[in-house]
Parts: sequence; C-alpha cells; structure tokens
Amino acid sequence: MSKIVWKPGTLLSPVPVVLVSSGAVDSPNAVTVAWTGIVNTNPSMLYISLRPERHSHKIISESGEFVVNLVTRDLVRKTDSCGVYTGAKVNKFKKFNLTPEKASQVSSPMIKESPVNIECKVEKIIPLGTHDMFLARIVAVNVEESLIGEGGKLELKKAKLIAYSHGDYLELGKKVGSFGYSVKKKKQNRVK
Repeated sequence: MSKIVWKPGTLLSPVPVVLVSSGAVDSPNAVTVAWTGIVNTNPSMLYISLRPERHSHKIISESGEFVVNLVTRDLVRKTDSCGVYTGAKVNKFKKFNLTPEKASQVSSPMIKESPVNIECKVEKIIPLGTHDMFLARIVAVNVEESLIGEGGKLELKKAKLIAYSHGDYLELGKKVGSFGYSVKKKKQNRVK
C-alpha cells in the first residue's frame, strides 16, 4: 500500500479528551483539553497544553493547580460546549449544569459528574509556540466507587470514556488485548 507524505501536523490519534477544572469551588472554570497525557510514573506526572490566550491558562498559571476530569459518553456534549465558550464571559459550570466539588489536595474544584478526577500541581510551564505545556505532578486521584470491582480493581471500561480523533468524539469500545498478552504463555490443559 503506498503512502502520501504530508507536512508535519498533529495527527496522533485518538487522544484522550478531558475537562480541566481550575479556579475555586465558589468561582470554578472548566476547559476542554485533548492535548494531555501521562509523562512519568514515579513521581506520577501528566501534562496539558493550552493556548496562552485561553482564560484557563491565566487561572492555572496564577494558582499552579488544576484538576483533570475524565469524560464519559454522558458528558460529551457538555465537554464540547466547554471548549467552544470562554470562561472569561460565561460561567460554564452554571451554563452546562456541572457541579463543582471540593478536591482533597488542591483548591481547584473537581467536576462531580466525572467518574475520575485527577488533582494536579504545576511543576513547570513550557512555552512551545502556539501552546504552553503545563507539566504537573499528580497529587491525588478520586474514583467513583461504582468503578471499583472485585479485589479493589479499577474497571474503567464501566465509565464509557470518550476519546477525540481528528474532530470527532468516540466512545472507547471493544477490548482487543491486554498488556503483555502477546508474550504470555498459554495455559497447559491438565489431564486428571
């Protein structure tokens, strides 16, 4: 199969789509972010990238904190709306019926409707061009009890999480493998 060479672009896909909350519980803000990911295990760290002109950029730069809220199928419309409107003119929590909830380690609010909230403290802001990358330490993870299965195992598939791919929101689907399954030894049938 032949391929066509394109100029460099942002075609890594799919990517997570999250709602990033900032501010305070009594004056919350939320922004949709698709440029986010894990960057380190120990200490646990992630990043988000924001344009400097975004209202959330100023809030997070000043406070040094934010919460990454995972997005479900039920939140996708509100998530899209939070990316279209600016928090400088609209209280997105009120307009889109989102509930600010007190976090355990940061002053930024969590979004109650999200099943997983990741509390973060900014370690470094790296200007990259069109966006600034906020490199942050994860200080707490809050998980809805309904996602905890037998033996305390996290069952994220129950959350019906959403990904973003080239302008479209997609619900994560069918499992096609597990980490290490390609090299795992097959169980031998025992004869009794």
